[in-house]
Amino acid sequence: MGLLDTPADIMKTDLLGMTLPQLQQLASDEGFPRFAAKQMCDWLYKHRTDQIDRMTNLSLAQRQRLGEIATIGRQTPVNCQVSKDGTKKYLFPIGDNGFVETVYIPDDDRATLCISCQVGCKMGCRFCVTGQQGFHGNLTAGQIVNQIFSIPEFDSLTNIVFMGMGEPMDNLDAILDVCAILTQPWGLGWSPKRITVSTVGLIPQMKRYIDECQCHLAVSLHNAFDRERLDIMPVQKAYPIRSVLDTLRQYDWSGQRRLSFEYTMFRGLNDDIAHAAQLVEALQGLDCRVNLIRFHTSPGSPYQTASPSSIEQFQRFLNNHGITCTLRASRGQDIDAACGLLAGQNLR
Repeated sequence: MGLLDTPADIMKTDLLGMTLPQLQQLASDEGFPRFAAKQMCDWLYKHRTDQIDRMTNLSLAQRQRLGEIATIGRQTPVNCQVSKDGTKKYLFPIGDNGFVETVYIPDDDRATLCISCQVGCKMGCRFCVTGQQGFHGNLTAGQIVNQIFSIPEFDSLTNIVFMGMGEPMDNLDAILDVCAILTQPWGLGWSPKRITVSTVGLIPQMKRYIDECQCHLAVSLHNAFDRERLDIMPVQKAYPIRSVLDTLRQYDWSGQRRLSFEYTMFRGLNDDIAHAAQLVEALQGLDCRVNLIRFHTSPGSPYQTASPSSIEQFQRFLNNHGITCTLRASRGQDIDAACGLLAGQNLR
C-alpha cells in the first residue's frame, strides 16, 4: 500500500478532482447517459457537494451505483494555526501517515490560497524546509482540489498559487487537471489570471504546461550565476537556468498570461549589485517581473535574511533597468507559514 492510499478507499474512486472528460468516461463505463457526467460536474464543482446522495438529478439507481464504486473525496483539515497577521495555515492528512499544509493569506480585497501538490519534494533546494524532508508521494488532483474546497474561506478566495509543498511540474498531470477544474466552464469558471503555478525549471514539463494551460507561470530563480545557483538548487545541474530562460524566450509573454521570477534574498550570497546586474543581463528580452522574497530562516539553516537596505538597493537597481520588481510581503512567519517553511508537520 502506498502513502497516498487508505484502506477504505482502495476499491473506490474519488470523484473530486475528476475532469469532465474523465467523468464522461466513468458514465460510459457504468452505462449512465452521457449528460450524467455534466450533472456530476455541477454537483462537485458548482454546488461543492460532499455527498453522492445529494446529487438529486441523478436517478436513485445511478446514485446507488456511484456509492458502490466511488466517494466524493472531500476531507476537512485536521488543524488550523492562525498568525497574528491573519494568515491561516491548514493541515490536511494524506493517506495513512502523510500531511500537507495549505496557507490562506487575506490582504484587503484579495485572498490568496497557497496550495501543495506533493508530500515533501524531490528538488532538494538547500534553503527550503520542504525540500529537506525528501519526497513521499504525489497528491492526486482530488487531494489538491480538496485543499481549496475544504477551507471555510473558500468563497472569499481571489487567487490560487501553487507554491506550497512540492514541485508542481513534477506532478504535472494532476496540476493540469486542477487548473482545468478551476478555469473551465464545467468547473469553477475562474479566469486563468487568478492562478499562478511555480516551478524550479523542469524544462520538458514546463513547456507542456505553457502549451496546454493559460495560467500564470512563476520560475524559482534565486541566483543568476550558474555555479552559485547550483550550490543552493541541485536542479541547476540537469536544467541550467540559462537553458530555462532560452526556453521561455520561445513564447510570447506580452498577453494576459504573466511570467514572473522568484528571487529569495540571502545575506551576503545573492543580494549585492553584482548579482542584480547579472540578473538584469540574464532576463534580457523577456517580458517578465521579479518578485523578491525575504529569506525566512529555520533552525539549523546556514542562511540569513538579506538586510532591508540591500533588498531596497537590489529592487531599485532592477526597476531602474527596466525590470518590474516587487518585494513580497512576509506573511505568517510566526506560524511557519511563510515561503520555504512548510513542512507538513502533524501538530495535533
